[in-house]
Amino acid sequence: MDYFVQQLINGLTLGAVYGLIAIGYTLVYGIIGMINFAHGEIFMISAFISLITFLVLGAFGITWAPLALVIALLFTMALTPIYGWALERMAYRPLRGSPRLAALITAIGMSIFLQNYVQLLQGARIKPMQPVITGGFELMKTSGFGVTLSYLQIIIIVLTFFLMAAFSLIISRTSLGRAQRACEQDMTMAGLLGVNVDRTISLTFVMGAALASVAGLIFLLNYGVIDFYIGFLAGIKAFTAAVLGGIGSLPGAMIGGLLIGLIEVFWSGYFSIEYKDVATFSILVLVLIFRPTGLLGKPDIEKV
Repeated sequence: MDYFVQQLINGLTLGAVYGLIAIGYTLVYGIIGMINFAHGEIFMISAFISLITFLVLGAFGITWAPLALVIALLFTMALTPIYGWALERMAYRPLRGSPRLAALITAIGMSIFLQNYVQLLQGARIKPMQPVITGGFELMKTSGFGVTLSYLQIIIIVLTFFLMAAFSLIISRTSLGRAQRACEQDMTMAGLLGVNVDRTISLTFVMGAALASVAGLIFLLNYGVIDFYIGFLAGIKAFTAAVLGGIGSLPGAMIGGLLIGLIEVFWSGYFSIEYKDVATFSILVLVLIFRPTGLLGKPDIEKV
């Protein structure tokens, strides 16, 4: 039982990272119907920005953990959305009226470009970082095995659900959210009614990149090592989470992320770790067979 509880905590922590990235996928798809396969690389870039920020703060003698965390979070959330905006402006906007296959190929191309861009700037070696937040609570201990809940895991879980709630309110209660929902329904009609479609789509990419920046920071803090390839693997898992939860649904993306994290951790803990990805995608296939729209997704209805 103790081991199960520990794996549950670990799975929720990993799932929170996947969920934050998955929301970026579902935001973009919900408005322009395109899968931004370069979104995983935005997450990877944010992790490198966070690492560089911590190194610079350490060089200036700013080592008090709360202050360093706040500065790193603000700095990462300020810089990473610039990449998201530039990605939409230069790579996707010129192809908005083109066939979806062209946009898909461009997204894959941008993913490869950003991987190599970071590899050239930072090198291919793994970049380690010393733990910033240590300590936690021991929830239970029997038979020599203790269940611990670290302060970092508490911060990750609380921050993730706070951000999901905040962005859900933005989409449901603000003028930007109304513009996004209008573009989702009919982009042409939304433009005729005065909605700035280009601005709305750019801000959607910025919002997704901001969430990915938080995911990159907490990934770095939790695992302590990053490289230029983490964006591809995390991006595929997050895309799977978005599809599993119902792409286009923010709560669905978060639920899908948590499920993917739990499946990975529990499979690794009780079965062979080499087949954890097989288990993840097998669950996805089963869900899509019996519920093609995902857990919380709604079927598209075309009016003719």
